[in-house]
Amino acid sequence: MKIAIAGKKTATENYVRYVDSVGIEPRVTLNLGEITVCDALILPGGGDITPAFFGEKNHGSHNIDTELDILQFQALELCIRERKPVLGICKGMQVINVGLGGTIVQNLKTAELHKYSDGDQYHATVVENTSWLYDLYGSPITVNSAHHQSIGKPGTGLKIIQHCMADGCPEALVHEVLPILGVQWHPERLDASRTAISGENVLTYFASLILSSRK
Repeated sequence: MKIAIAGKKTATENYVRYVDSVGIEPRVTLNLGEITVCDALILPGGGDITPAFFGEKNHGSHNIDTELDILQFQALELCIRERKPVLGICKGMQVINVGLGGTIVQNLKTAELHKYSDGDQYHATVVENTSWLYDLYGSPITVNSAHHQSIGKPGTGLKIIQHCMADGCPEALVHEVLPILGVQWHPERLDASRTAISGENVLTYFASLILSSRK
C-alpha cells in the first residue's frame, strides 16, 4: 500500500514518519503520474491558500505558494476522478473545501485559540455522534491546532463533523459520498501527554478506506 503526500520533501517529514509508523509506504510527490500509481492521497498542512482560488482578495492570508496550491488542487481532482481516498490535514482540509467550491475565513477573530505559538494550541472539541471521528474517539475530545484560518462555507458534498467548543471553529469534515476526510488539527504530531487520544487512529481508519476502495 502506498500513500502519496502532495507536498515538498523539505516540509513533510512529520507526515512521512506518520505514514511509516503504521507500516504504509509514503511517497512525497507533486507529480500526478506518481500519484496515479499510489492508493491514496494525503494533503498536508502548510501555508495559506491563495485567496483568488475561493474568489476573494487577500484579507490576512500569508505564507502563500500559488504554484503548490495549483498542484495540490490538481492532485485532489485526480483522486476525485479516480475515487481514491483523500485525507486533508490542516491546510489540506482547506484545500479539499476550496477544491469542492467552499470558502475560507482568512483570519479568525479567535485566532489566538488556534494559531501556532511556541507549539501547537490544545483545545476541547465536540464531535458529531454519527461520524467516523466519533466512532474512533467519542466526544468531547481535545486536539491540537496550528492555524489562523478556518473553513467558511462548506464545499459541495462536505459535512462538518467536529467543532471547537470555545468558538465553533470547524475541526473536521467528511464527504457524503466519496472517501474524503479532513481534520483541521494535526494527528501526525499529537502529543499523547496532553490529550487522551492517539493521532494514529485517524491514519488507521484512513487505511481501512483504502482497502475498501480496492473491492
